[in-house]
Amino acid sequence: MICVTGDLHGDMTRFKAPELRKLKRGDALIITGDFGCIWSGDKKEQRILKRLGRKKYYVLFVDGVHENFDLLEKYPVEEFCGGVARHISGNLYQLMRGEYYTIAGKDIFTFGGGQSEDITSGNEERWLKEMPNDDELIHGIEKLKEHDNRADFIITYEPPAQLIEFIDIGTINRNHINTYLDGVLKKIDFEMWYFGKRHINKLIPPRYHCLFDKVIFADKTKLPKVKRVKK
Repeated sequence: MICVTGDLHGDMTRFKAPELRKLKRGDALIITGDFGCIWSGDKKEQRILKRLGRKKYYVLFVDGVHENFDLLEKYPVEEFCGGVARHISGNLYQLMRGEYYTIAGKDIFTFGGGQSEDITSGNEERWLKEMPNDDELIHGIEKLKEHDNRADFIITYEPPAQLIEFIDIGTINRNHINTYLDGVLKKIDFEMWYFGKRHINKLIPPRYHCLFDKVIFADKTKLPKVKRVKK
């Protein structure tokens, strides 16, 4: 069983959601970016990370834009559920950009990273780390090809470009990550796509879910699969 939630920003009350009481060993909670629990590196934060790692289920997250990437990059990258992930503590892992995993019986493609709305002086280096680089973009496409361009779930921080109009009516703001994910959308067969960033909870039929502070069962929120018409 898999639960999914949106931007966490270090909010530990999210772990009190009743849905999580049903998760067993081998199940997972996946966070769609802005984990926010790796920020200061102090002793209090380390205790929180160890406590999360002791959960009986996996606590997994893709990176967003509000992360301390310098601290995050100090954790080791290890093999995990068919891909590679950054091991934080116990059952706590960061799911990497462009990776493909089999978790709780589901095939999952993940792509974290995003673009902040603005950049202030002194934050240029962090801003660059937020955004996926060319190697990560290529890696994601190659991983999808290895798995016949299909997955049960897709987990990203940014949405595909064509969904932005359904979230923010009238907006024309796009970035190259949104465009890249549009390309992924056109290639891949999938059941549900979950993403964060927008700080709203909104189901976009037929197969997309923007999440913020809700915790949902991924297995139970999927809609009937739409068959892709081959051209």
